[in-house]
Amino acid sequence: MATALLSVGTDAVMHAAQLFPPVDVRMSDGLFVVAAIYRAAYTVVGGWITARLAPGRPMHHAWALAGLGTLGGVGGLVAWPQGGEAMGPLWYPVSILASAVPCILLGAWLAIRGRPRTPA
Repeated sequence: MATALLSVGTDAVMHAAQLFPPVDVRMSDGLFVVAAIYRAAYTVVGGWITARLAPGRPMHHAWALAGLGTLGGVGGLVAWPQGGEAMGPLWYPVSILASAVPCILLGAWLAIRGRPRTPA
């Protein structure tokens, strides 16, 4: 949830500030790189939040989120051919899908490092 809100919010700010073109105009590949970078960073944040809020077994919660992130990434990849030119280059939804699991697990690891382990 946090990842999606941060991503959509940043998109809106970037469009409002005219750093991104209007929604109905395809962005340059360079702007898709910018979007992929902040989405990856926000995915790390989402993994961190999930692990910090987990009542127990934070990595299990992070793996569950990683599964949801993977499903979302697959959905974006499946939608890409129907989305037309505005969806950007194929590497963009592939990067979202490929970064979901490692970014979420990195965030979770950052949240739990140094904390004492809880029994399984």
